[in-house]
Amino acid sequence: MKQGTKGFVGVDETGTGQGATGRAGLPARPGAEDVDRRRNRSRGEGAGAAAPGRTGADGVRGEHTHGEPALPLPRRPVQRSSVRGQILAALRTALVTGDLRPGAVYSAPVLAERFGVSATPVREAMQQLTLEGAVEVVPNRGFRVVERGDRELAELAEVRALIEIPVVLRLSRTVPAERWAELRPLAEATIRAASSGCRATYAESDRAFHRAVLALAGNEQLLRVAEDLHRRAQWSLIGSAPGARGGAARLVADAHEHTALLDALIAGDPDAVRSLVEGHFTGVV
Repeated sequence: MKQGTKGFVGVDETGTGQGATGRAGLPARPGAEDVDRRRNRSRGEGAGAAAPGRTGADGVRGEHTHGEPALPLPRRPVQRSSVRGQILAALRTALVTGDLRPGAVYSAPVLAERFGVSATPVREAMQQLTLEGAVEVVPNRGFRVVERGDRELAELAEVRALIEIPVVLRLSRTVPAERWAELRPLAEATIRAASSGCRATYAESDRAFHRAVLALAGNEQLLRVAEDLHRRAQWSLIGSAPGARGGAARLVADAHEHTALLDALIAGDPDAVRSLVEGHFTGVV
């Protein structure tokens, strides 16, 4: 059960960098003098009548009165979802690199031990991956990494093409050349990532480029749907060997298509744009 997770690193479960005892900014517990002073105020001594919602004399229903100074805000906001987010990002990377192997079953407690956190954020992250179609629940055992078949990958590519190609063609007629030129650093980053041979790095940079292109349409719902489809299609990178689909050569060729597409968009060549964007999805990863 522990195999394939040796590359995982520990995660600070508090999300603050202070470990389990990191509670900076919280007020100290009131001392005996504070309690006596509040009781005196509730009796009307020095602070007038008891505050609304409180009983006088011996019965005090709350600890705070209107005469107390306001508490300072914490120096940093509480980040309740930071651990889950870190675990989710690490699991997504492990899926792309193949550290989580297709067909293998992993339990939340074992993965949590590897990360150095409780099982709860791991289980929550796995549930999100279930919604994304990357893993499936195995009752009383854990989560199995989904194995993608050629047909499913082809279907994902077809759906992505149906969504993205019309959008890019429409944008090619409305977006000025200088806006397309601003995306060149992202396109060049995909080439560097592909050349490095790191599939996880390439997957992230590839999504960043496609997201930036589609963002020019100004449609948030489009971005969400396209991002989900793109992630699902990228699970095909798992376990790919050099020269195979998703191998280094395929990734480099895919990355160079990004710069070629930008060149055509900047030049305002609609025929070249259509040819490049349609060809990009025939072997998209």
